[in-house]
Amino acid sequence: MDASVTRRGQPCWYKKEGVGLDAINDAFLLEGSIYRLLRRHCRGQTYYTHLLELFTETSFQTELGQALDLMTAPPNQIDLNRFSMERYKAIVKYKTAFYSFYLPVASAMYMAGIDSEVEHNNAKTILLEMGEFFQIQDDYLDCYGDPAVTGKIGTDIQDNKCSWLVVTALGVMTPEQREELQSCYGRHDDKSVERVKALYDALGMPALYRQHEEESYQRLLKLIECHAQNLPHAVFLNFAKKIYKRNK
Repeated sequence: MDASVTRRGQPCWYKKEGVGLDAINDAFLLEGSIYRLLRRHCRGQTYYTHLLELFTETSFQTELGQALDLMTAPPNQIDLNRFSMERYKAIVKYKTAFYSFYLPVASAMYMAGIDSEVEHNNAKTILLEMGEFFQIQDDYLDCYGDPAVTGKIGTDIQDNKCSWLVVTALGVMTPEQREELQSCYGRHDDKSVERVKALYDALGMPALYRQHEEESYQRLLKLIECHAQNLPHAVFLNFAKKIYKRNK
């Protein structure tokens, strides 16, 4: 969808010889396999309906997030006015947080017999915040990460993405710097990409990111303490510690 080249150190599936747009149908086959697996292994269980509803709802939420992401940054339409922290948080919540963090924990809760709406909302409060934290890390690594470590070549600048870096930069830059960004963001030539990165460096984005990462981690710890009163803290703490200061 966003013309990426690699994922997890390998060529994107659609880039494989003989695949191309067949990758779209392959994605549907993978999604269909989720429900075949749930039916095979969980059909006789009391939590089966909860899992079905959870997976269908999460799929829809993720699709909404992807749609919002694509609509915010259409190809060859550079409009920095589309980028705001409010829009960014909405994209992250739906595109990343629900499926990456809430889905696996909510599945485990249902399977353990925890189906209280209150407890699920408590878990969701923590996990959606964690998902936002995770995506901001991803955005930072897209620009500053080592492709040999992250397993992918970052293309957020070229793809005109509404990333944490560009949204945060827009909040601290001068009108002259904004003009510079407008002239080179969303371009695919190396010179334009390097100009954007130089602008990020001049604005001190690495330092702003490290400050935000520390503040986010401390906020997560407080959320866990407040909202995981009847749930094992270790579940959430293990997640938080695993992603804190990650480099891939």
